[in-house]
Amino acid sequence: MKLRELTALIPNAVVQGNTDDIEITGIANHSRRVMPGDLFVCISGIPGYQEDRHPYAKDAVQAGAVAVVAERNVEVNVPLILVKDARHALAVLSAHFFGYPSSELKLIGVTGTNGKTTTAHMIEAILRYAGNKTGLMGNIGTKVGDTLFKTDINTQEPPVLQANLRRMADANCAFAVMEVTSQGLDAGRVLGCDFRTAVFTNVTQDHLDYHGTMENYIVAKGLFFSRLGNGFTDDPSACKFAVLNADDQASAIFQKLTAAYVLTYGIREEADVRAEEIRLSARGTSFRVVTYKGTAEMQIRMVGTFNVYNALAAITAGLAEGLTLETIRAGLASLPGVPGRLEIVDEGQPFLVLVDYAHTPDGLDNVLRAVRAIADNKIITVFGCGGDRDRTKRPIMGGIAAEYSDYVVITSDNPRSENPERILTDIEEGLREKQYSAEKYELMEDRAAAIVRAVAIANTGDVVVIAGKGHETYQITKDGTIDFDDRDVARDAIRERKVWGAWLN
Repeated sequence: MKLRELTALIPNAVVQGNTDDIEITGIANHSRRVMPGDLFVCISGIPGYQEDRHPYAKDAVQAGAVAVVAERNVEVNVPLILVKDARHALAVLSAHFFGYPSSELKLIGVTGTNGKTTTAHMIEAILRYAGNKTGLMGNIGTKVGDTLFKTDINTQEPPVLQANLRRMADANCAFAVMEVTSQGLDAGRVLGCDFRTAVFTNVTQDHLDYHGTMENYIVAKGLFFSRLGNGFTDDPSACKFAVLNADDQASAIFQKLTAAYVLTYGIREEADVRAEEIRLSARGTSFRVVTYKGTAEMQIRMVGTFNVYNALAAITAGLAEGLTLETIRAGLASLPGVPGRLEIVDEGQPFLVLVDYAHTPDGLDNVLRAVRAIADNKIITVFGCGGDRDRTKRPIMGGIAAEYSDYVVITSDNPRSENPERILTDIEEGLREKQYSAEKYELMEDRAAAIVRAVAIANTGDVVVIAGKGHETYQITKDGTIDFDDRDVARDAIRERKVWGAWLN
């Protein structure tokens, strides 16, 4: 693609240098990922999260970039295109370069503090069961049909995101389901994505280190719904939908922000799709769903009321696509679970070991509340909080662990550059505020050792909950990123304990 074709997309761009004969073969916004023939876009930085890319313009050119887009002058010996907003330009250029792939499939986005991954997987399972080829993008990776690719972040940067959508469109996917984070919305990563449906799960305290306040956090989420468009159509296949949680107060804000058709779901409040007669067990959850399209019995292989909410969101999205309740029911039942979401680690031990991604106050509360409802004996909880992130949630999560657990092992999550000891003492403050006995918890900076400890003290009928990292296969420390998987550590600990002489209790 010619550079002049791309620069023509930005009316107020100032072009320095001759762009007539320059061929662009790719777009990048990270100098280490530049390939020969790329257009390099110098996006501005986000303090604490993302570096300003302007200082790396020369490095990008040395790596093969044939032109640079920037918000200010940088010294390069290739054409320079100056723009007012490089992030917006990056999204515009990426969408055009890959041929606007979101217009060739139905794109469903899921946003919210908790439940994005599970809800996205549920929606995809329903659509697949209905006979559609699907794509999926989120925390666990990018999937095109049955092929899964690893990704570095949840909501990807525009060049990667649009490339993956193009891959899905070229593979004849009818639908793509995408997790949409508040940071991704705020940073403009999904600009240019033509969403068919926007699904909202919930909003609770998280990412305040990034957004500053809950108000800013909700505003970022609101961008998703306001961008669904402002037009109507008599073509059912072109209608836009906002699927909102009627039991979450933020939904009232999002409903005012969107011109899309609003469909609501919930348990407590009146809604288009409601769950009744919820029945919880260690093997799954069942409930009756009452909808504007009829009533049906639902069974999911996941536990907890919070997963009922996730299922309701998926059911509502399925109804928006015109699927029958029977198809939706069977699609949900076909999903065995989601990696790292109350995932069972089973090595034949007489106690239950669960690994979950819960890393927010609401997430931990949901998980431990669900486990308490099914536990026959003690709950032993292992968890930590991320370093260089919101400190205010640490004592809150400590208090939640104290409320539901019989024993707590406080440990590291991804400490990053922060002193792990400070993170642990911040969490401990919450247990002390709950007057939790010092004999019922301990602090262990080494996460592997903490998991081994929890497995070692578990008795028959106990439940060990390892929270915070879920599906993640790494740990970020001050020395860098290391391989680490809670599930593997737990599995090894169980096997090692079995070698001691079977189960001693």
